[in-house]
Amino acid sequence: MTSRLGKPDTPTDEALRSRLNESGTRHFVMIAGAGSGKTTSLIKALNYLKQSRGNQMHQAGQKVACITYTEVAVEEISGDVGHDPLFHVSTIHSFLWSIIKPFQSDLHDWVRNRLLEKISDAQTKIDKPRTRDATRAKERENIERYKRQLEDIKSVNHFTYSTGSDYANGVLGHSDILKLGPSLITEHALMRTVVAQRFPVIFVDESQDTIPDFVNALKVLAANVSKAFCLGFFGDPLQKIYMTGIGDITLDENWELIRKPENFRCPITVLDIINKIRAEGDGLHQTRGRMVDIDGQLTSVQGTARLFILPADDLRAERLQGVRDWLSHNNDDPLWLSDEDDGDVKMLVIVHRIAASRLGFPNLYSALNDRSPDNLSTGIIDGTAWIVRPFLRYILPLIHAHRRGDEFQVIKLLRQYCPRLDPERLIAQDIPTELALIKTHVASMDELLTAEGDANIGDVITFLADNELAELDERFEAVITDYARGILVVENAVENSPLRYMQCKAKELWGYQTYIENQSPFSTQQGIKGAEFDRVLVVIDDEESTATSFSYGKYLGLTALSDTDEKNIANGRDSVIDRTRRLFYVCCSRAVKDLAVVVFCNDIETTQQIITDKGYFLPEDIHCLDI
Repeated sequence: MTSRLGKPDTPTDEALRSRLNESGTRHFVMIAGAGSGKTTSLIKALNYLKQSRGNQMHQAGQKVACITYTEVAVEEISGDVGHDPLFHVSTIHSFLWSIIKPFQSDLHDWVRNRLLEKISDAQTKIDKPRTRDATRAKERENIERYKRQLEDIKSVNHFTYSTGSDYANGVLGHSDILKLGPSLITEHALMRTVVAQRFPVIFVDESQDTIPDFVNALKVLAANVSKAFCLGFFGDPLQKIYMTGIGDITLDENWELIRKPENFRCPITVLDIINKIRAEGDGLHQTRGRMVDIDGQLTSVQGTARLFILPADDLRAERLQGVRDWLSHNNDDPLWLSDEDDGDVKMLVIVHRIAASRLGFPNLYSALNDRSPDNLSTGIIDGTAWIVRPFLRYILPLIHAHRRGDEFQVIKLLRQYCPRLDPERLIAQDIPTELALIKTHVASMDELLTAEGDANIGDVITFLADNELAELDERFEAVITDYARGILVVENAVENSPLRYMQCKAKELWGYQTYIENQSPFSTQQGIKGAEFDRVLVVIDDEESTATSFSYGKYLGLTALSDTDEKNIANGRDSVIDRTRRLFYVCCSRAVKDLAVVVFCNDIETTQQIITDKGYFLPEDIHCLDI
């Protein structure tokens, strides 16, 4: 266990231990605001279970499941608990696969029904009078492919799990697991019994961003197994960023709501702002604020929080630099000008085009954001889009390792992701010869991905497919075919977004990786939940944003609401106001020392008045700069 255990208990930690120690229903939902130490409370709860029930669970062959949102979070929590075998720490996908993979017959039935459903959906598109001829032709091709897969799966004896699906070869992808797992838990009593016996305690971290189907399946599980089972959700509805997340989790009968109001991160000035933002949401008032030890006395950190109103013109990048110059001078803090780690400056943009242009991936961003499906325009923000995932998780790390001569990491990545190194497949191979050939392919990919190269992303994807170097999502099959046809002029249709992406230069992937992995001063407003930085600069610029899910103009009262917005608000549905409020709260609550918000607008005087009336920032901290 880590030093988190040495931190003083809060009333929330004590309430949680009390809940875990009860003899009846022990299910709970913890709401922990930004900077509250939610992970600390989670680790303390895990340690309490180890001390109170660890030996008993070990003898029964049981584990505590801790499910979180990302692989990074998995590593963090696993390290915090000392990689103790009592705890099964995993992502949702990995957890679901661990419990459903023994049910191979059910997996086979699900895949068959899934393919029949896809055939039906494709036929429905064909039958619609307004469907374009090109779309009809593509859907007919899809139907034929699905029918071939229906025949192929008859010979599949065992399904496995990888990034992308390949039913014909018995491979289920990420999206399959998210549909299949909750379905089996909900519909099969035996599955619920097996899960509860194996994992008598299940904690779900970042519950607000967990998909509703999974949450509902776990609640069905909790309602239909022994009272010895305990289900706990740790999260914060006001930090729900992703559209697919459930947000607030309703309490079932005899469940307990546990609130954690403390904030240990933000200085007083920033804490005041995020409490004003939160007052319009769930009303949780956060307390304490960041403190430092001065001569043995804990003292509150004051910090700074300012808002700058600037003209929305073609000089945005220069004006942002001017704000950093101003902050450096007025705060007497040269680190505001640093792009290195020691400056700990993070510029949070919702207009990702600024960062894309600065970091060298403008075409890639445009292809997946402009006139593109929601799953791509949303997925490019956090790197979860199916079309970029193979590069971020596998190919770019592989080439990095190859270039620095790290053979151990090269082999590790190939064993994890390259289907040619599947143990069953290697039985019939000359292993040294196969490894030598794969290493040659890696060197070829290195050439395709050079910063000076002229290869397209489609060339790399095609190379991966032709040489079976990666398990690719089945959606790549159609786009590889389209790319091979050499179509140069792409119609302005949403479905052509993947093809536009394939026609982008492969070297743009490096800048995109730098952005996604937070290796630059820029970051997405949606991608920094859980992080903290000394100096935070939030950029608000609706004019250049194509995202309709968020609108600072509407949230701040600078732009009129649409009829749809009004209806959503009146009917209590999640609205653009709710989504933007949550985003703004997450951004502002990242600041450990100083917060600056930049608003680009066309009418500076009116904007200043409206923002002053909003009351988030003190009037003396609102600046209209001519820089």
